[in-house]
Amino acid sequence: MILTDKDILEAIDAKTIVIEPYRRDCLGSNSYDVHLGATLAIYKPQVLDAREHNEIEYFTIPPEGYVLRTDTLYLGVTEEYTETHAHVPFLEGKSSVGRLGIDIHATAGKGDVGFCNTWTLEISVKQPVRIYAGMPIGQLIYFEVKGDCLVPYATKVNAKYNTRTVKPVESMMYMNYDTAAGKWK
Repeated sequence: MILTDKDILEAIDAKTIVIEPYRRDCLGSNSYDVHLGATLAIYKPQVLDAREHNEIEYFTIPPEGYVLRTDTLYLGVTEEYTETHAHVPFLEGKSSVGRLGIDIHATAGKGDVGFCNTWTLEISVKQPVRIYAGMPIGQLIYFEVKGDCLVPYATKVNAKYNTRTVKPVESMMYMNYDTAAGKWK
């Protein structure tokens, strides 16, 4: 089941959902609106390699906005830091953003119970579009879970995205490849 606004507020009061900064006007009937952070990143290599650490280059969105191009994958980040201790968070794009041809995630829309961080966005566009830091970019939807989670994400030994950050985080897929064994973990 999806949490309603009332359920989300109760979870915030119980501290099983944390949103920083929290703004009451961003709470919808069954979601919470998140905003685009000021930092974007692009990959340095032209060809990405899943077995290698593909480095990224950060830049700040200027006050006059930044035009996204169709031939580039951008990594963005939410302004909001979130913690979800008893629910499964899903990040979806806002319909107004989708109607501009902006996709905010390629495959990573679901978080895990215990995820505590900002959200890295995998941004691509259908045509050039100007974006701005602080603009609404997505909405978090929270689902109830059945039963207790044995190992929440924040306590997983092999969790790759636990370090708190205000910048987008590049793919850590290369950490899933065991070079010595020559195979994927």
